[in-house]
Amino acid sequence: MKTPLGSDDRGPRTGLRRMTAALLLGTALIGVPVGAVLTFDRPAVAQSQAEAPTSIVPAAPGSFAGLVRQVTPAVVNVSTTEHPSASQMADEDEDNGGGQMQRQFPPGSPFDQFFKRFFDEQQPGRRGPRGGGGGGSDQVIHGAGSGFIIDPAGYIVTNNHVVKDADNITVTLNDGTVIPAKVVGTDEKTDLALLKIETDKKLTAVEWGDSDAAQVGDWVVAVGNPFGLGGSVTAGIVSARGRDLHSGPFDDFLQIDAPINRGNSGGPSFDTSGKVIGINSAIYSPSGGSVGIGFAIPSNLAKTVIAQIRDHGSVQRGWLGVQIQQVTPEMAEALGLEKAKGALVADVQDDSPALKAGLHQGDVITGYDGKPVNQLSDLPRLVADTAAGKTVPVEVLRNGKTETISVEIAKLPGSQQVASAEENGPAVDDQLGLSLSALTPKVRREFSVPDEVEGVLVTGIREDGPARETGVGPGDVIVRVGSEAVKTPSEVAKQVKAAKEADRNAVMLLINRQGDQRFVALKLPKA
Repeated sequence: MKTPLGSDDRGPRTGLRRMTAALLLGTALIGVPVGAVLTFDRPAVAQSQAEAPTSIVPAAPGSFAGLVRQVTPAVVNVSTTEHPSASQMADEDEDNGGGQMQRQFPPGSPFDQFFKRFFDEQQPGRRGPRGGGGGGSDQVIHGAGSGFIIDPAGYIVTNNHVVKDADNITVTLNDGTVIPAKVVGTDEKTDLALLKIETDKKLTAVEWGDSDAAQVGDWVVAVGNPFGLGGSVTAGIVSARGRDLHSGPFDDFLQIDAPINRGNSGGPSFDTSGKVIGINSAIYSPSGGSVGIGFAIPSNLAKTVIAQIRDHGSVQRGWLGVQIQQVTPEMAEALGLEKAKGALVADVQDDSPALKAGLHQGDVITGYDGKPVNQLSDLPRLVADTAAGKTVPVEVLRNGKTETISVEIAKLPGSQQVASAEENGPAVDDQLGLSLSALTPKVRREFSVPDEVEGVLVTGIREDGPARETGVGPGDVIVRVGSEAVKTPSEVAKQVKAAKEADRNAVMLLINRQGDQRFVALKLPKA
């Protein structure tokens, strides 16, 4: 059994857990203000008498002690226990060949090779036979992670993978007090969870910061529970922004080099004003330990999700109803774009807001609700942040012209997480290096092409042809060339010829492969 990408690491039952990443937006939670914090002044800028270029060197921090004293009372340890069923454990034993249980991720995924969820994991041990005999056995999975208090009323933020499937959850405060916790709600798509504890103790809370204001090179301080060592503090800088780990459509991680390890999951990363700008969630690690590359969920993404969970118990997202793909440089050339940008509509879902508004397959979405769509990941986050029922302008490039289409966004459904006989015979398109055939009844049977699929079948590919580099192969169906639907090899050749006459260096093909449709850009050979 293969574990889905992004499964939690709390125990060996990785094959039984799922996590899909996604986007959210909404209103921000307001925590209790914190006191004065340590800040750092920029040094004066010196300039030579010869008016040499200005050199700005940031001041090194003298100490983070003031900041740490302020925020650590709000950082907690999160401990969990789980009692998997016998059938679940048998499944997991089978998955691991009956030996020691290991984490498993889909082959080829980034997590399979590099990324390891790092909440502190103890390999469960089997208890002895009950009553001194018999073959029965119980198993308990223990896990630990981190979290932080966002409201003195007892609301605590952590990662979903820390608490998922847990039977019991306890929170240990900075002073050692242990309190039972309950789950208010979770969001698997962003790996976030909100807990609630009840206590008469006066709790310290921290505020959300503005992750959009965090710049590469800014200081960041991480506090958490690595390997069960609660209250551990590390410091570093924001190394990069907008990292996509391919764990979901809303990936927008901050990359930090403050050392974080297993057990830091769900813990906060602070800016120098003592506000939370990230929730530590994953590390890049060939070995499992910190190598200085960690990833945190941005606060501006997290606070809107947490606000919805607190108010509604779940997260509601907008739905456009298109399947999109990245515009590559080759596609941009074929589409007549000056540069590769936007999100290419590969398919429009049935009964979707996009279909009702008139969005078409092949449109390139370059703007949404007044905001630019420069890359693929921009659009899902913008749509998810839109309230259901709101009408937004969507800017598209269609047949070389820019159009604006008004779309009424809907609520994301629960299941969604976007010729003559001669012509019909086999033909070879030397321009593309493909052997083509019309979809005759015999060809459909031979290649198992459903009746509802229309186009031209690829029956072979030339080893030195341009199509070889794109992954197009036998069994694929060419649905469209450029903006024109095709049903015969001669129609394909006609559209390729037209592209060459228009001085295009590449041509767009819409390919249907076993029911999935996507665009590919094929370079055209020079005359």
